[in-house]
Amino acid sequence: MARRAGWMAPLGLGGCSIRQFPLFDPAGPISGAELRFTIIDVVVVLCIILPTTVAICLFMWRYRRSRNAAYDATWSRSIPFEIAMWGIPLAIVALLAYFSLQGTFEVNPYEPGALAHRAAGRRALTINVIATDWQWLFVYPKQHIAMVDDLVIPAGRDIRFRLTSTSVVNDFYIPQLIGMIDVMPGMRTKDITRVRRRGTYEGFSADLSGAGFSWMRFPTHVVSAAAFRDFVAKIQAKHGNLTYARFERLARPTINLDEKPAFFPAVAPHLFGRIVAAALHGKTYTTPEHLTAHMAENARHHAPYLEQAVNRH
Repeated sequence: MARRAGWMAPLGLGGCSIRQFPLFDPAGPISGAELRFTIIDVVVVLCIILPTTVAICLFMWRYRRSRNAAYDATWSRSIPFEIAMWGIPLAIVALLAYFSLQGTFEVNPYEPGALAHRAAGRRALTINVIATDWQWLFVYPKQHIAMVDDLVIPAGRDIRFRLTSTSVVNDFYIPQLIGMIDVMPGMRTKDITRVRRRGTYEGFSADLSGAGFSWMRFPTHVVSAAAFRDFVAKIQAKHGNLTYARFERLARPTINLDEKPAFFPAVAPHLFGRIVAAALHGKTYTTPEHLTAHMAENARHHAPYLEQAVNRH
């Protein structure tokens, strides 16, 4: 019911496809819970705004000067009015507090109530997410593979993310699958989701992080368990290891204009931990001057790529 109600809002904006409003088309329990509590908050607030607006219009019409409405100069108080004036706001605040607290536990990234019932017979898949300037690196520690700007996960299985950044604070966000969460250098953030519907969903950075921020987008492919196993086997058959030295080259500020993902069939042990430790010890990656010093020139140079990116998205 909540999901149907959510569809009505964007449709009223112009009859556009629901795919243009991913927040209203959740594909998993986490995003579904976020939509449900958002709708509850909107409905509760409308219960304040609509009656108040009607009352203001009514009072303006009834007590307008030309009407010569009655005025009682001796009136001082009304018990029913006092109860309504204080009781209704207090009740609404209490109601919002209840749903806010419930929603916080439902979508808690460490132990979400929306995933209280674990996927039967399947262990969670762990993925390390590393935000660089300006790409996303996804490492599958159990499968010993890694990908840049491309994410593949199996449907119907819990996906545990461990997230960090090489430099500035960033935000990891896949609107139809998982809520927005901060990714910070020198820290490890955790998140979890489960997707029930196969398909391709857009993920992106939701925090301005420099010249290449606009290109920090990645497709998230949700596939069947069998297709995921085939995908892992295909990547493992490739050549090229992701050592820490190679990661340092990868982490240098780079704009992936062609949006071409990179794949690595082997990953150095404890890579994620080394990245976190390096950030804690002040490791930085200097941004090349040409990416920031002449932004207008770069904008003209990259205009064809921008147009292609807009058309694709």
